[in-house]
Order: sequence, then C-alpha cells, then structure tokens
Amino acid sequence: MMRRHSAAVLAAFGGALLVTCASWAVRPLFAGSSQGKEIFEKRCTGCHALDSDHEGPRLRGVFGRPAGTVRTFKYSEALQRAKFTWDEDKLDKWLTDTESVVPDNEMSFRVPKQEERAAIIAYLKTLSTP
Repeated sequence: MMRRHSAAVLAAFGGALLVTCASWAVRPLFAGSSQGKEIFEKRCTGCHALDSDHEGPRLRGVFGRPAGTVRTFKYSEALQRAKFTWDEDKLDKWLTDTESVVPDNEMSFRVPKQEERAAIIAYLKTLSTP
C-alpha cells in the first residue's frame, strides 16, 4: 500500500515537473516581462507609437490585424496589397527581414536578435484585443 502511494506521489510530482519544464521551454525569453516594453520603446518608438501614426503606423492592436489596414496611415502600395494578418510568425519574419515578407515595402529596419524580437512581439500581443 505504501509503495503504491509513494509511486503515485512520485508520478504526480514528475508530471508536474515535466509540464513546468515544458512551459519554460516554449516561453520566449523576456515574454510577459517589462523588458518587452523597454525593448519596444528603445528599438521601435523612433518611427512608431502605440496610439498615433508617425513615420510608421500605430502599433496598438497590430497583433491580429490585417496588414496595411490602419485607415489613418498611408502605406506603401506593397503593404496595401498584402493579404495576411499579423501574428507571431509574420511579425518575427517582418522584424527579421521586411523584404522577405513584403517586397518593396518602405520599412528597412531589422531586429537581428531573436530574443529581442520575441520580447517585442510578446509586448505587442499584450496590447491587442483577443
């Protein structure tokens, strides 16, 4: 009886540990922290704001928004013709190399570090409605 009880406790503990480790493995570095906001402010606010258009369009709500659709911003023709919605994958590719996502767009800025891109994307995701 004691042996079965110990085995059950050990199995439950092992399962909980496995789930915890797995969630750490898939969680991007900086995600859910203030560092995403800090990196966004450092790297992106030269051209973008959250709630108003500047050199680039407003970015609050970008996650889940169809590309090229902020009505108050004048996009390049290439982005106006884009037929996708911004998600983690598209934003990561965009921040890596905009030309690989939309050739002939007008943004040439890149974020080379994967962990910084992940932090920016996680931050932007928190500012979008589900």
